[in-house]
Amino acid sequence: MSQPHSGAVAPAGAPRGAFAPLRQKVFAVLWGAAILGNTGSFIRDVASAWLVTDLSASPTAVAAVQAASLLPVFLLAMPAGVLSDILDKRRFLIAIQVGLACVSLTLMVLSYSGLMSVSALIGLTFVGGIGAALMMPTWQSIVPELVAREDLKSAVALNSLGINVARAIGPAAGGLLLASLGAAVTYSADVASYLVVIAALIWWRRPARAQDDLDERFAGAFRAGLRYARSSRELHVVLVRAVFFFAFASAVWALLPLVARDLLKGDAAFYGLLLGAIGLGAIGGAVALPRLRARFGADLLVLFAALVTAAATVALALEPPRWVALVILLGVGAAWITALTVLNATAQAILPNWVRGRALAVYLTVFNGAMAGGSVTWGLVAQEGGLRLALILSAGGLALAALFFHRLRLPTGEADLTPSMHWPEPALAEPVDNDRGPVLILIEYRVVRADQPAFLRALRRLSGARRRDGAYLWGVTEDAADPELVVEWFMVESWAEHLRQHRRVSKADADVQTAARAFHSGDHPPVVRHLLAFDPSFGPSHGPTQADSVSNPPAPE
Repeated sequence: MSQPHSGAVAPAGAPRGAFAPLRQKVFAVLWGAAILGNTGSFIRDVASAWLVTDLSASPTAVAAVQAASLLPVFLLAMPAGVLSDILDKRRFLIAIQVGLACVSLTLMVLSYSGLMSVSALIGLTFVGGIGAALMMPTWQSIVPELVAREDLKSAVALNSLGINVARAIGPAAGGLLLASLGAAVTYSADVASYLVVIAALIWWRRPARAQDDLDERFAGAFRAGLRYARSSRELHVVLVRAVFFFAFASAVWALLPLVARDLLKGDAAFYGLLLGAIGLGAIGGAVALPRLRARFGADLLVLFAALVTAAATVALALEPPRWVALVILLGVGAAWITALTVLNATAQAILPNWVRGRALAVYLTVFNGAMAGGSVTWGLVAQEGGLRLALILSAGGLALAALFFHRLRLPTGEADLTPSMHWPEPALAEPVDNDRGPVLILIEYRVVRADQPAFLRALRRLSGARRRDGAYLWGVTEDAADPELVVEWFMVESWAEHLRQHRRVSKADADVQTAARAFHSGDHPPVVRHLLAFDPSFGPSHGPTQADSVSNPPAPE
């Protein structure tokens, strides 16, 4: 599971720092509970990863357990993101935690009774992955409502730090429990950790969201999320950088049980120590990250993280002494947390609140799809060509991809994405049903011929905002009889979706809109028209119900 966040926003004038969100009581309680929950999850993962090596010596089976935990996130993250944006987040999280506790309880019972099999282990891991898929976007999407914007990157970094505190403790504890008391007791520790998280979520009194006639339904929210993800170039950059990093870096995670057993000749306890070393390295990396980010910037940090991970992967393939392997994995942990935090924080910073869960779900889909696909791929390579070959090929691919995509710069995430609320309510002859649609919006500008090339460039920048906020078609035309009359048009699937579009326009997009409007040379503001499709019931005995409304707003759409 991922870490929760604070319960209140820090005052605007309060001093800020890497640990500023921890000043909030709710943040501190949920963050601590999440560390315990994540510790339990890592204890469970160690038991499952090692148990499968006892049940089968096949590298494919070992990698399949890793893939089974990640594949559901790849398949279900987007629907989960939609649910996170339209359901009560606290109740949703409680229900998921109860389900995950039941999965771990089943693993405990099967291990105690001696009925565990490879298929049962993979199947239950897959079910647990479904719970994780449903939970991740919800847990991550509550950050901005709980911390000030200035604390957002610190909160994301604290999430990563908390995960890696658990990563440092959980694997080592899981290895010791597994070696000394067996798998059943190891799984029982995970069950207990879920009870702590459930109690903390019950204690958290999240304010209920007011009901609204414009609240989204699942299908429409799903389409709106996909439209946003398809139209956000900044999100595309983050996704490309993430997919190539995690697809190649996944080899370390997928093959580490085999590295511990076959190359380093270790047992379950040593495997736990290796994972603990990754966690300790990640803690160190998370603590140093604010200073490193200020000095080097996001792009260089992701490049350094990839090159360090590639070098460490090659070093593991050379069968180093065990103590050297522990040192190597400290570096892997620091590099991993650096890339993960920088990419996650960048994704958080470029997303508006209305679509945050859905867009984060797209990011998580790419992340976990790359991890799952990479895990299966490197498992098959190890099966056919050997463990060393798989490690060396993944390291080479990671280094080459990092150097090639370094030119694709990450967005800064400094734009003001709070709603501008500057669009006026449309003028209507009579009320319009929310599900009426589609809606065609026309905006008529007067632009002198000499200014039209620059104006069109400004409109092209604006088109991205129109599409992200709800338009599924966009275009610009000129009047054949009056070439200085330029009409921007876009289509929205329903009247309700257009009214939501009014609420979604950010202050940053409003600035782009103002830049385009500056080319308008008319005596009055641009004319805005809302054209509605005829009601299907319209016939000879009916007049049109509001097919056209015209407004001359002080600020155009």
